[in-house]
Amino acid sequence: MSRKVKLILNPVADMGHAWRVANDLRPILAEYGNADRVGAALSSSKGAAHWSGTVYPTHASELARQAGEQGYDLVIAVGGDGTVHEVINGLMQVPAKKRPILGVVPVGSGNDFAHAAGIPIEPAAALRQALNGESRPIDLGLLKDETGRSEYFDNTLGIGFDTVVTLRSHKLPVIRGFLMYLAAVIQTIILNFDPAELSIATEKESWEDPTLMLVLCNGPREGGGFLVAPEAKTDDGILHYASIRKVSRPMMFRLVPEVMKGTHGRFKPVRMGDCRKMAITSDRPLYIHLDGEIYTGFGSNVRGLSIEVVPEALRVVRDA
Repeated sequence: MSRKVKLILNPVADMGHAWRVANDLRPILAEYGNADRVGAALSSSKGAAHWSGTVYPTHASELARQAGEQGYDLVIAVGGDGTVHEVINGLMQVPAKKRPILGVVPVGSGNDFAHAAGIPIEPAAALRQALNGESRPIDLGLLKDETGRSEYFDNTLGIGFDTVVTLRSHKLPVIRGFLMYLAAVIQTIILNFDPAELSIATEKESWEDPTLMLVLCNGPREGGGFLVAPEAKTDDGILHYASIRKVSRPMMFRLVPEVMKGTHGRFKPVRMGDCRKMAITSDRPLYIHLDGEIYTGFGSNVRGLSIEVVPEALRVVRDA
């Protein structure tokens, strides 16, 4: 059966390398149709596909929503985790019966969602899978804050330390990939080390702690390789979490390699578990990222959140 396919490209993903990669994908698209350049349409007996490029923040969300409204069957995000995040939030604005399937061609610095979903990291293999593979449902997380604002996340929601790491990583243009995040981690330990007093409640338990970092995970890793929640799966109907209470700087440096290996749960300052819902209140404004995209940064005044898992929210072309 023929399908309408929309490819949404973030040309500046991976510090501008995404545009070159997209051009290199033309032979794969030629197998599907007859497009001869990025930006062209293609059609064949298999269906029709069209490219759209993003030009400003949240544009990918708008393009994904429009694709659903225009009757596209498959929307392929060509970019990094931020592009996937925006595309997912656009698709979730489309009624479930009309919502396109998601495909992903990972062309970013971290590509953590692709790793979680079993999507090939090599762009050509990922595009072939997106065009020809089978889809399965995944869960999403949904964040709502005290102002009424809400947003979905597909991989991780981070509060505190790792959000500051994300902010700092954006200022390290020379380094790419995992080393960029590792350098930002080191900077954050040295320069930004101020825990918030959090009150946290899930459907299972509640606690209060001075907390340096709290991460809710739909997938197992973030930052291109930090294995925050090794047991997390995108289709298990729950969110896993990991928090680190107030510790010394030397102890935080000690924990970094443990988080990289996923063995940090054996340390007393680390709390790990799972839940379907979580409510959080803080004694100070919260720094929050969703899938590496800043939700609230410096200057925010958000202090209260509710988070829940949305089971089988979206179909994704992924591993078998």
